[in-house]
Amino acid sequence: MPFAPKVLGDAELRALGLGPSEIVDAIGKAIRDKAAGRLITTPKSVIQPGDGRYMMTTLATGQAPDVTVVKAVTVCPDNPGRGLPSITGAIMVLDAQTGECLALMDAEWITGVRTAGLSAVAAGPLANPQSEIMGFVGCGVQARSHLEIFAALYPLKQIRLFGRGQANIDALCAMATDLGLQAQVCETPDQVLDGVDIVVSSITITYSGQPFLDARLMKPGSLAIVTDAAKPWMRETFSAFGTVVVDDRVQEENMPDPVVPPGRIAADLAELLDQGVALGKGPRAFMFRGIAAGDYALAARAWQECCKG
Repeated sequence: MPFAPKVLGDAELRALGLGPSEIVDAIGKAIRDKAAGRLITTPKSVIQPGDGRYMMTTLATGQAPDVTVVKAVTVCPDNPGRGLPSITGAIMVLDAQTGECLALMDAEWITGVRTAGLSAVAAGPLANPQSEIMGFVGCGVQARSHLEIFAALYPLKQIRLFGRGQANIDALCAMATDLGLQAQVCETPDQVLDGVDIVVSSITITYSGQPFLDARLMKPGSLAIVTDAAKPWMRETFSAFGTVVVDDRVQEENMPDPVVPPGRIAADLAELLDQGVALGKGPRAFMFRGIAAGDYALAARAWQECCKG
């Protein structure tokens, strides 16, 4: 009899009710499991065909649960004009022993949540635990995913935002209001950075446009969470960052266009969780592209929840 995988759309995945603390714990465990050899991953694969699209895949196999997770995603900047999300793709969950496909999952929710979860794992040692002001440059799905998790973990009072799409700006403001936060729409990105405690940059990765974010505007002890391959940041200002952490040192060093020189990397997530990092003067930065351990953590956790039913 043919094996029929379970199909889970983004709505079904959201309905599983995985909360911020559970998401952060699952990702932290996956990173520690990888460091201990209990989770095996490959570096993220990336294709940039030169027309604005950004394609990526991740692969991981672990023991708890004993599954293999494969994700393929494309970032398509023209998709909103087609009535489609900018991030589209699919995730396969396979039985690690037999190779049978157990589940097919939409990738948008997991990609957004695992990215915000990775940010939260890094923010634990890097951000001010009393952070009250959070900024957003780019107001799409990543901004909303980060706000949902960080509002549950930090005593936020205000968000500042700068973006292009009015619908996304309105949605992020409405979300902040629902969370009891003040929302300030900024006329310039400089207004977002000045005095902020935590800022998330998540613009659509493109090949055009000049960098416009100046790290020198950030106050000492603040944290920049850079999810967009640092495309909007003026790299000549990165010397302002006293501490730079990436998600995976080896993966970043082997990227065609590393976001920072290898010598500027103070730690990756595994090192940060294992031994911490000496925090330098000035603002701090977590610059990352996403790692297979994050996708494994959320897809495997979602599969476990499905099996309970």
